[in-house]
Amino acid sequence: MEKKERFQEKFLEFGAEIVVLVKDLPRTTPGRQIADQLLRSGTSVGANVHEAQSAESSADFVHKLQIGLKEIRETSYWLALVDKSNLLQGDALMRLVSRCEELTAILARSVITAKSKL
Repeated sequence: MEKKERFQEKFLEFGAEIVVLVKDLPRTTPGRQIADQLLRSGTSVGANVHEAQSAESSADFVHKLQIGLKEIRETSYWLALVDKSNLLQGDALMRLVSRCEELTAILARSVITAKSKL
């Protein structure tokens, strides 16, 4: 698997982990609202990273990566809210929070690198 495909795969796997986590959130009003937001932001990260590979220009590529970065930061917020509000607890949530931090750093570095090439 080449580097670009591995990069995309990390974000696809993250989106799949978000889907699994959302299934475990309680079916209460707050649980459903947070689940909806978390599902949207957590799965759109990979979609934006994937779409960046078909960018029409270098500026478009950077823009799509920046949208992905915005979405993963939003996902980080929703994961923190799940934790702080005790909607879920345990190792799975903490692993996903850690993974989110790792992917945020990777995506931020990618944006910086892509911008420097403009």
